[in-house]
Amino acid sequence: MLRRIGHGSGVGRGAVTGAAVCAAVAGLAGCGGQASAARPVSANEQGGAARPFGAHAFRYAAGTIRPSGSQAAIDKAVVAVYQKWKKSFLQSKCGNGWYQVYSPDADHPYVAEAQGYGMVVTALMAGADTDARKIFDGLVKYMLAHPSVNNRDLLAAEQNAGCKSVDGSDSATDGDMDVAYGLLLADKQWGSSGTYDYKQLAVKHINAIKKSETNPTSHLLLLGDWSDSGESHYWMSRSSDWMVDHFRAFRKATGDASWDTIRSAHQKVITDLQDKYASKTGLLPDFVVNTKTAAKPASGQVLEDPHDGDYNWNACRDPWRIGTDALTSGDAASLASARKLNTWIKSATGGDPGKIYTGYKLSGTPFDKGSDMAFTAPFAVTAATDPGSKAWLDALWGELTATPVDPKLYYGASVQLQSMIVVSGNYWTP
Repeated sequence: MLRRIGHGSGVGRGAVTGAAVCAAVAGLAGCGGQASAARPVSANEQGGAARPFGAHAFRYAAGTIRPSGSQAAIDKAVVAVYQKWKKSFLQSKCGNGWYQVYSPDADHPYVAEAQGYGMVVTALMAGADTDARKIFDGLVKYMLAHPSVNNRDLLAAEQNAGCKSVDGSDSATDGDMDVAYGLLLADKQWGSSGTYDYKQLAVKHINAIKKSETNPTSHLLLLGDWSDSGESHYWMSRSSDWMVDHFRAFRKATGDASWDTIRSAHQKVITDLQDKYASKTGLLPDFVVNTKTAAKPASGQVLEDPHDGDYNWNACRDPWRIGTDALTSGDAASLASARKLNTWIKSATGGDPGKIYTGYKLSGTPFDKGSDMAFTAPFAVTAATDPGSKAWLDALWGELTATPVDPKLYYGASVQLQSMIVVSGNYWTP
């Protein structure tokens, strides 16, 4: 299914042993030969990564659960999906030292959302992939070469097969959110004294998001830097852009207390929408309107299709985003929102991940009986927030690990991989 993207669009403790990491990343460079079970993997072996994949040094919130099985086996499953994702979607076809994430199921071959995903994934997979920093720098170089026409510290939303910006060359907020977050991860992973000053670039990007992609009245994210007070989408927001853990990281990186206000505004809207419009399900709509006074689901088509007010191809990411903040921060509001989603989907499917469908009314009634990892995988993240959902998490994990990456479906594969990174305990906040 084509999607409109862009401006239409038990917890691990301490480091693992060298043998465990190499078991998890078998087949990738940097893990050859025999490893002693007692010997820690050096930073040099991990490609200089300060927080290598498989270290599990970041503590998730109390009550977090993991899929059954050894941690090494769980990590190995993530790396297997990453390898297939990388082979299918990571490209350097445009030259110039650029890397790009290819999006065959989007409106254009290269979209900002995909580049943001690539930067976050690459920074998190460092250590499992010794080329991670090279790839990340290529993604940065591509990002810098494709600025938005409205704010040059943001990324243009869409590029064609020749890697030229098209369709107005303006921005898409979701892509910029992940670009900024990926740069913060890179700063912690490799430092900022190399080819690029990741921290400086991140702060510039964060400040640009605040200036050009945030409504100063509602404190909610705009759809892109093309939306201003003179056009009809200014009092509208997309729920899948509401990355609460990113807001926390932006506050920490900049020291700007405005990000606390922005975060609180989004969490309040999430809670209000769940309470008023989806009390039984916790589902959020793709788009909300009327953000000047009291945000509510869109009624019919306001940007993409007649299901803009339903749980559709944008909002399907919400359980992943909300659940990630619950797992990493332990925040009560995020935890409550995540568990509401988890309780509903577990009951609605009878514990069968195969019954997660590609589109729901906020009441929980499906309007499309298809299946896609973009809808299935995020619910594994919310399941991980609930100690009583071990069997459900195991069922979801089994579905995720058994579903091959389809090289024609970048979107579902990217959500699948990132959800697995979180659920496996390999996510961390900068």
